[in-house]
Amino acid sequence: MLIFYIVFFFLILRFTITLFNFISNPKLPSSPYRYTDLVSILIPVKNEESTILNLLNSIKEQEYATLEVLILDDNSSDNTFKICENFCTYDTRFSITRGRKLEDGWVDKNFACHQLAGAAKGKYLLFLDSHTIIQNGLISNSVHRIKQGKMALLSLFPNQIMVNLGERLVVPLMNFLLLNSLPLRLVRLVNNPLFSAASSQFMLFESSSYHVHHWHAQVKDKTLMDVEIMKLVKAYQYKAETLLANGFAVCRMYKGFSEALNDFSKALVPAFNYNIAGLICYLLLIMVGPVFIALYLNYSLLLFAVTLIILTRVMVSLQSGQNVLLNIIMHPFQMLTLVLAACIAVKKQIVKGSPDMGNTFGT
Repeated sequence: MLIFYIVFFFLILRFTITLFNFISNPKLPSSPYRYTDLVSILIPVKNEESTILNLLNSIKEQEYATLEVLILDDNSSDNTFKICENFCTYDTRFSITRGRKLEDGWVDKNFACHQLAGAAKGKYLLFLDSHTIIQNGLISNSVHRIKQGKMALLSLFPNQIMVNLGERLVVPLMNFLLLNSLPLRLVRLVNNPLFSAASSQFMLFESSSYHVHHWHAQVKDKTLMDVEIMKLVKAYQYKAETLLANGFAVCRMYKGFSEALNDFSKALVPAFNYNIAGLICYLLLIMVGPVFIALYLNYSLLLFAVTLIILTRVMVSLQSGQNVLLNIIMHPFQMLTLVLAACIAVKKQIVKGSPDMGNTFGT
């Protein structure tokens, strides 16, 4: 009977967190205010010739005019640099440079971001992933939010674009794990670094605190740098917030099952604070728990458990801008994908013996 109580407590806890997120609606709100503070948009790129113009054009179409857009090419082997260079000739707000050779002790993306920040002049520093596309209003709304909250950091999780079945097996798991594991409003309301989440696809910093602390330099060897930076910001007692982008930013992270599974698996162990036992316990509770209920308990309790799972998927899908019915139908297959990703992650962790081996979902 102890297992029964543990399973139901865990199921109800996850549902409660999801319900809290659904009711509190942690999305970037629109703002009627307009600002003229210089915003430096900082974009590290590497072999992005097929996608980078989508982002650059979306920035150019923003109504927020007081921008400088700095692009750093990290030794691309394709035509990324030439494409960006050509784009920059038509708008003086845009410029591109080649990155320096990677220095010892650095992860390449962190080093690129550090170089970009050093060249930026803006009051706010906005780091964007090259696969992200931003919608009109994003910058003004984000600047208003960070000003209103007197924050050092605002991070957004973009809406995810999924094209094929392989992506739909993996990508919805990211927001599913996020929104039923962490009450996002508590990232801002609670100073404890344990309540931390962030996405490197969108990180907006207040520049004066950034230049004092050099956040990317402090986590230079961490591939899960976004969450680590959020923890640091909170540890220094600055205000910070993480929200859903509310359609103001979208991103297609992957182009198929293998790519998505590989990158997602890299994030799992770091997401559980490198606690493999914790990850395994989580998987047992979400996978074995419902099976245990089905085998050993009556149908009314099974119906109750299934209802909570379905309601959880409905709320997460609605908040994430994803297809509700499709996520419900694919839930068992997505859970199996989660187990597969966890097995890959644990195997890599054991083989490499490294304390840091993953990226934040989608970075």
